[in-house]
Amino acid sequence: MPAISVLALLILFGQDVSRGIDAFREGRFEDARKDLEKAPPDNATARAFLAMTKAAQKDCGDAAREFQTNGDEQLARMSGIAAVECFTTTKQTGDASRLMAAVEARFPGDPDVLYESAKMHRKAWDRAVLGLYQRAPASFRVNQISAEVFESEGKYGEAAAQYEKAIEKAPEALNLHYRLGRCLLLANPSAENQAKARGQFESELKLNPRDAVATYQVAQILAAQQKPEEARKWFEEALLLKPDFAEAMIAVGRSRVSEKQYAQAAQLFEKAAALEPDNEAAHYNLMLAYRNLGRSADATEQKKILDKLQKPPEGEFTEFLKKIGEKAPEQ
Repeated sequence: MPAISVLALLILFGQDVSRGIDAFREGRFEDARKDLEKAPPDNATARAFLAMTKAAQKDCGDAAREFQTNGDEQLARMSGIAAVECFTTTKQTGDASRLMAAVEARFPGDPDVLYESAKMHRKAWDRAVLGLYQRAPASFRVNQISAEVFESEGKYGEAAAQYEKAIEKAPEALNLHYRLGRCLLLANPSAENQAKARGQFESELKLNPRDAVATYQVAQILAAQQKPEEARKWFEEALLLKPDFAEAMIAVGRSRVSEKQYAQAAQLFEKAAALEPDNEAAHYNLMLAYRNLGRSADATEQKKILDKLQKPPEGEFTEFLKKIGEKAPEQ
């Protein structure tokens, strides 16, 4: 709610309401409730602050209703956030999730709403993980979650060790072999790790022969090992399995370029760029294919797109410097 003077509050709402709002903001909820309850029921501001006061005292219903019914968007937003916090605190997780979805839908770009959503989902995740560790500590899922946490922190060696433990317990679980292979490459793409990773990707494919991403990873390893013919077959298989796989499209397109099949390559790069307009590799390779075809105007257009994609965003700080007349940092 925008800042408003005490005098303005007194004029607009009366002494009890302004005093109640002040008490709410200071965290004196009992005092706030007493004053705000004196306001007439048609005072939307007093009603919303009373509902938020009750929510702070773990009485959630009124705040949820104010979100649905209050005609003032700002008061409705504040009431919705207060109700979500209340439902979450009182472990009414179903109500919290449903209301959070409604608040997000109504205020999709609001930072306070997005923050509250992230906080709520993080708490739900923490509770679920704690339950897993407490109730099924020997499960392969415990090792899998530990691995995923390490992976998110960039600790790929530790993640690989946890994936290996998970595979020992559940060798036929989907996605574990793939994730282990990926971590081996990210930890150290040595020749030894490439061989180990390929083994893991192929193990994943035995469990799920239609896994296009695992197929693509085998192709990438073969390409890194300077085996272009073998790599091309695997790239083509990945694209066959997943026809909208932009990265596989680009890889197959490059192989067409090496065979001087520039028109076929351009078609693949065009499709990749259409699927992923911000994919720099798609536009770069399309630019080269157009040049090889003698389509200089089209190549120039791709160069313009590429330059725009490669230019770093200026960001809020640069915009702020511009407004106050300072020189922005060199790009």
